[in-house]
Amino acid sequence: MIDRLGIAHLFELSRTEAIAGFFTPLAIFALFFLAQLLLPGRRVPGYVIDPETGEPRNYRLNGILVFGIAVTVWALELTGMPHDWFYRSSVYAVAGGTVLCVILTVLAVFGRSQDRTERPFAALWQGRALELSFFNERFDVKMYLYVVGGTMLSLNAMSGAVYHYGLFGEGSNPGVFLYAGFLTFYVLDYFVFERVQLYTYDVIHEKLGFKLIWGGLIVYGWLYILPLWGMAVYPDPGFSPAWTNVRLIGSAAMFLFGWAIARGANMQKYTFKRWPDRKFLGLIEPEYIEAGDRKILCSGLWGVARHFNYLGEGFFALSIGLVFGHFAVPWAWTYLAVIVALFIVRQRDDDRLCAEKYGADKWAEYQARVKYRIIPGVY
Repeated sequence: MIDRLGIAHLFELSRTEAIAGFFTPLAIFALFFLAQLLLPGRRVPGYVIDPETGEPRNYRLNGILVFGIAVTVWALELTGMPHDWFYRSSVYAVAGGTVLCVILTVLAVFGRSQDRTERPFAALWQGRALELSFFNERFDVKMYLYVVGGTMLSLNAMSGAVYHYGLFGEGSNPGVFLYAGFLTFYVLDYFVFERVQLYTYDVIHEKLGFKLIWGGLIVYGWLYILPLWGMAVYPDPGFSPAWTNVRLIGSAAMFLFGWAIARGANMQKYTFKRWPDRKFLGLIEPEYIEAGDRKILCSGLWGVARHFNYLGEGFFALSIGLVFGHFAVPWAWTYLAVIVALFIVRQRDDDRLCAEKYGADKWAEYQARVKYRIIPGVY
């Protein structure tokens, strides 16, 4: 079965290596905890209101510093760990990390309160607390999830590219290296605009249950490189130089186009939430529907589709499927399949939450004004 799936190379570790792979996330989680706690950071207010003070909740951000140090340590092999270790140990790390996430979830859901819940399994999946922080808000759990997950996404992608080059050398597929570049740029962009994430769905709406903890640490950090599990063992597809350039340049252009949509939409909403009367980029006048003391943005990118940023993520996922050049290999399209399923479900959840937040009548007014969910003219 494993041979037919094309991932037998991920099960070639010795018994000792397999055990080390299983416990790799434990070491990673501990080191990142210390790094985020001890390294300097900047405190900024977010969008979520602290119920105890009635003021925006404060967050301490140092993701870009942690990311830079982690990449440097990996690149220089300062721990003695080979560059391809993260990729080769992926399956065992996912198993060990999932066990750790179960433990962390139990602590997050039941560890701080002895209150009984009628639906314990639902609470474990969805969570009960919207926020958790420790050490006088010096360490925030949600920020930790995304710093670990984002950094490991980049390191796992680069580790897979190193493994690929070790297999094929001069016959390597340049698409694999470009893929690693896509993901590293994606993560770096996240950390450059880390404050903007305080105004996004996960921080505002998601509670700290297994879905978010496992999703932030393991799905984001390890499983987002799922296409590489299969594609790292495929050599260059053998197109002519001209068609290779078309594939690589076209994939890069599609990636950047998707990034521009997603980043632009998120920045427009961030600008509107912080400065409601400011023109976005000095050009786009904010138009909105008033819903009591809240406002629903409906101009610019948010007047094109209700979740236009998800379309950007879709183009990014499509560029990943194309960049490898092995169009008939299912592994190349796994990320696209996951992203399409994820954002269709999330869009529906977000619509439901927004109807509760703004009122059914006002949300219906917005839906009538902005008809399409994600893809203008289609969906």
